[in-house]
Amino acid sequence: MIKAKNIHYSYGNLKVLKGVNLHINKGEFVSIVGASGAGKTTLLQLLGTLDNIQEGSLEINGQEIHNLSEKEIAFFRNQEIGFVFQFHNLLAEFTALENVCLPAYISGSNKNKAKEKGLELLNLLGIKERANHKPDELSGGEQQRVAVARALINSPSIVLADEPSGNLDSKNAEELHSLFLRLNQEMQQTFVIITHNNTLANLASRKLEIKDGKII
Repeated sequence: MIKAKNIHYSYGNLKVLKGVNLHINKGEFVSIVGASGAGKTTLLQLLGTLDNIQEGSLEINGQEIHNLSEKEIAFFRNQEIGFVFQFHNLLAEFTALENVCLPAYISGSNKNKAKEKGLELLNLLGIKERANHKPDELSGGEQQRVAVARALINSPSIVLADEPSGNLDSKNAEELHSLFLRLNQEMQQTFVIITHNNTLANLASRKLEIKDGKII
């Protein structure tokens, strides 16, 4: 599903990634751990095509990313990759269902079908009754479930998560971890999760550590 070869990345004179090699198979649940500043988030941004690789190569689901234009990358990202961030990034003026459906609307999906799929996902995640509530009317755990549903709306090949439970209390964090595991097992989607939470990291089928810009 993911083949990253000899990836280097620098911010000015600061070398953050120093030759990362990474192969992740379809359906794997992989966690990436490491100290702050080790390059975890930078790597996730590159795997998510949110930034361009400076040196090396990246192939996702058989597609070599460097062969794509910026417009093609944006379309590829919308179709193939779902994102879950620490701070939800929900739009305050939209309801939970509208937030979930946004990636589908962007891809040009039929609005009625997108809403139907969005409600199915909210039901799967146990918060269908909150569909018409806005983010400020939801708990932190509910907001994060909305963010997970949004990540899944286009049936992506890969779900990338950056400290997804970092802003949750222990109960909601535990529920989110169980949810990721269930989604991975039931939907066979590939999960790559950056986390400082050892419980979540150890749930993964494979745990990787970044140190000094390399996977060790």
